[in-house]
Amino acid sequence: MDTKTKKTAPQCDTDQKVKATSKKNETPKAKEQPKAADAKEKKPSGTDFCEFFVDELKDILWAEKALLKALPKMRKAATGKELAAVFDKHLSETEAQIGVVEQVFELLGEKPKTKKCDAMEGLLSETDSIISDTEKGSAIRDAGLILAAQKVEHYEIATYGTLAAFADAMQEAKIAKLLRSVLRDEKKSDKTLTVLALESVNEDASEE
Repeated sequence: MDTKTKKTAPQCDTDQKVKATSKKNETPKAKEQPKAADAKEKKPSGTDFCEFFVDELKDILWAEKALLKALPKMRKAATGKELAAVFDKHLSETEAQIGVVEQVFELLGEKPKTKKCDAMEGLLSETDSIISDTEKGSAIRDAGLILAAQKVEHYEIATYGTLAAFADAMQEAKIAKLLRSVLRDEKKSDKTLTVLALESVNEDASEE
């Protein structure tokens, strides 16, 4: 990582510790100093944004790991072999994407951690409902699974696209490139599902 990147990464953690130590050691007189003096001890510009970025990484890492657990169930529920194959492929892609997100954490000098993603939890809960509300072996179930999968894809597309833009703003070119590689994968998966739905699944479902 270049010099500029190294300066950004530690700010997510260490500057808060420095600030805390400074506050602990200051005398009563120092607390009564004008606000202009306190301003010097504020976090460097961009630190809060970096911390927010890391927090969102935790969110998408949780989401990817939750999806990894859900995909085998979606594959098993699929009626058509083509759709089952799509879920199989996405399973392996999700494993790789988790590795990419963990690599981004490492480039920022952070330990990979997760934070519950309410959006993904809701989407996967909706997927479970679709499976339970449709008949096994039907095209309608496949149409519902494609709908559920594309909702997940669109959430991931929005997330990775925004995170890549955040990385650009932080001048983290390598991180932005990694995130856009995942974004391309998500867009390809979404397109594959669209083609499958339009070429056969939707028409078959409408005839049941």
